[in-house]
Amino acid sequence: MWIHRDITDKLTSAAAHFPAVVLTGARQTGKTSLLTRHFSGHTYVSLDIPSIAAMAEREPEDFLERYPAPLFIDEVQYAPGLFRHLKSVIDGARHEMGRFIITGSQRFPLMKEVSESLAGRCAVLELEPLSAREIAATGTISADRRDLPRLLVRGGFPELWRDQTIPADLFFGSYLATYLERDVRQIVNVGSLRDFERFIRACAARSGQILNKSSLAREVGVSITAVTSWLGVLAASGQLAFLEPWFVNLGKRISKAPKMYFTDTGLLCWMLGVTERDLASSPFVGALWETFVFAELRKAARLSARPASLWFYRDKTQLEVDFLVLGGGDGRLVECKWTENPDASDTRNLARLKRVVEEKAVPDFARASTFIVARPRAGHPLEDGTKVTDVFSLPGSLGLESSGGDL
Repeated sequence: MWIHRDITDKLTSAAAHFPAVVLTGARQTGKTSLLTRHFSGHTYVSLDIPSIAAMAEREPEDFLERYPAPLFIDEVQYAPGLFRHLKSVIDGARHEMGRFIITGSQRFPLMKEVSESLAGRCAVLELEPLSAREIAATGTISADRRDLPRLLVRGGFPELWRDQTIPADLFFGSYLATYLERDVRQIVNVGSLRDFERFIRACAARSGQILNKSSLAREVGVSITAVTSWLGVLAASGQLAFLEPWFVNLGKRISKAPKMYFTDTGLLCWMLGVTERDLASSPFVGALWETFVFAELRKAARLSARPASLWFYRDKTQLEVDFLVLGGGDGRLVECKWTENPDASDTRNLARLKRVVEEKAVPDFARASTFIVARPRAGHPLEDGTKVTDVFSLPGSLGLESSGGDL
């Protein structure tokens, strides 16, 4: 079964306007499958094979002669020395577009090489796990609240939806083991993989919370320096995402640290021991729901026709709003509630913050609106004008419709 990816039109546009396209993303998000299908006319070569990676790194001219453009280079992070030679080849035919399609599973090291060698010569996109709408479009789940437990617990890795007979616990156990052995050892010198795995699980229990490095260091028994480095590893490999607090001069903020989220709730549920059967009663259900909604917002914002940025808000009075979606003066305040029937009590923080930004005439909120992402039978407004929506309708409800092929 082929699962259509919403990023496809943007990939087509990128290849039409840039000599090279770089697609990043965590392992198993479907980068290789998507690109081999979409750019079937390109020669495919994977640097996952050590001998080929060694050739690309040590003999880049011979490599590019053996594998001429149009070329799809998979897992390019294994040969960082190749980028300088790609620059030379691209500059030799600067206006031939889409000649090189490149993937990498380690974002920060990859982007360092891209920025140094291919600046202005490539478009950079990121492929995340499947969105709720992409999964619903396959017909494997219903686009309503009934299948949300299955959606959260199974997560968004395409292989788990292509073949639904794969036991999720087997998939995630293998994924974590492979990730530790391959990506972690390459990105950073971790003295103890056992300590690193304990660190990942400690992070899992804090998904949706404000980052506290000292607390993590104490629990795992390592230094804050190690925690900082390891957080970088998780972010570089697409396992974690961070959400920054919103700062405009409205008074002192209590939080300057970001919130931390796992990028896939399936992997997160597996690490927390949460199953479909016990999700609703789990003490983690609120954090899991917030993590899931953040992932959906992030995916929608990246493909949106209108620029949008994501933030959270928390001040010294403990006023907190889960998400702020900003862009063009259309400030959208968003709260996540794992409930079927939100009511006025769920909108208090939204109403308080909306009053503050309106009284201060903050330009970002010239047209402020409020939303609750819940599990309703159907979207509807509450008495104060707050709109209740579900995750499947989220992009349209918040004005984050896809831009199609526009970059």
